[in-house]
Amino acid sequence: MTHHNLQTPVTEAQIRTLTIGDMVTLTGTLFGIRDATQIHMFDRGRKTRFDLNGHAVIHTAPNVRRVPVSDANPAGYEPICVGTTTSMRMERFTEPLMAQYGVRIVIGKGGLAQGSADAFAKHGGVYLAIVGGTAALETTWIEQIEDVDLDDLNPESLWRFRIGEFGPLLVAMDSHDGSVYTTVQQNTQARRDKVLASLGVRS
Repeated sequence: MTHHNLQTPVTEAQIRTLTIGDMVTLTGTLFGIRDATQIHMFDRGRKTRFDLNGHAVIHTAPNVRRVPVSDANPAGYEPICVGTTTSMRMERFTEPLMAQYGVRIVIGKGGLAQGSADAFAKHGGVYLAIVGGTAALETTWIEQIEDVDLDDLNPESLWRFRIGEFGPLLVAMDSHDGSVYTTVQQNTQARRDKVLASLGVRS
């Protein structure tokens, strides 16, 4: 296991060095995105003014407070709780996020399916996992909400966060078709089959 400190945006070469089990801490910019955001971007043809090339997105619809625009809160929002939602609902958007916008890193919980694994291998991307229930900790990693786009979808807007040290996060799916979720599933099935066999039960 290797720990990587990455400043966004990142290159394909940097991403190709990551393998499952590694840990990553991000600094720079992080974009918050969720179901409605991507439905509007990919199903309804809306565009964002943000440059996502080489960047990381996190599956979130943050709890924020509207405040006067200031140097501390240039978007007119301050973060209250930035938690991570389950990724699988957004499986079909991984490929277009990478192919059309150049996204390199997807952050979420629960993992993604084979279509995303194929996209990571093809384009050079990774999935970084967050443990569920850590929203309070994650929020401390958000230094500022710098900007927001598609804000009529609030809270499922497209958020641009400034982050200090966001992580460490687990590389759960890499660009070499590695997946901790597949490994866990295979190990669980093998143990199940062994127990059933010891009981004389066919699996």
